[in-house]
Amino acid sequence: MRAIIYARVSSTNDRQSTERQVNDLREYAAYAKMEVVKVFEEKISGAKRNTERPILQKALEYCKSEHIDMLLVSELSRLGRNSFEVLETIKGLVDAKINLYMQKEKMTLLDDNSEPSIFAPIMLATLSTCAQLERENIKFRLNSGRQQYIAKGGKLGRKMGSVKTKEQKKEEYGEAISLLRKGYSIRNVAKLCHVSNSTIQRLRKEFQITKKEG
Repeated sequence: MRAIIYARVSSTNDRQSTERQVNDLREYAAYAKMEVVKVFEEKISGAKRNTERPILQKALEYCKSEHIDMLLVSELSRLGRNSFEVLETIKGLVDAKINLYMQKEKMTLLDDNSEPSIFAPIMLATLSTCAQLERENIKFRLNSGRQQYIAKGGKLGRKMGSVKTKEQKKEEYGEAISLLRKGYSIRNVAKLCHVSNSTIQRLRKEFQITKKEG
């Protein structure tokens, strides 16, 4: 069986690497006796539309033109953040009889007869929709909390020369710390919380949050 790997991280600089994704998927391919014929790696924001991800598009075209049996990804979100786009991509794979393996979800798209299982479409639609709803809820909570803080006379940022305690940082950046612990990338947390990447980096270091890929 011939397979390709598609790996993506959100950060376009050197803070994140696709190395872990690629290594883990290579190990799975070896275990499943698959031949990995090509690896596609992309550094681009998860907020980008799929049509704006050139490497993903190349990977999908390569699967079809080279009659690849299996597309390997670390998790469903690597194929997109928007549930409609994810389902559109999956439909293209089904139509082309190309299987999809998602390591985090521990599931494949097609059965041994190259047909989608009964529960696969339901599971994939549910997973992609839940992920999108979670992101929208995070944005709503952040914006709502910020507006209430300002309405009560609060000011964003801090005075020159002032130093915040760890407890104050927990209170102010609680959502950001929570997102980091869930495995969100520095870049995505910074965007969602509307703070700088350097602030998120300092929080991760101060609160000793293990670095994960996004």
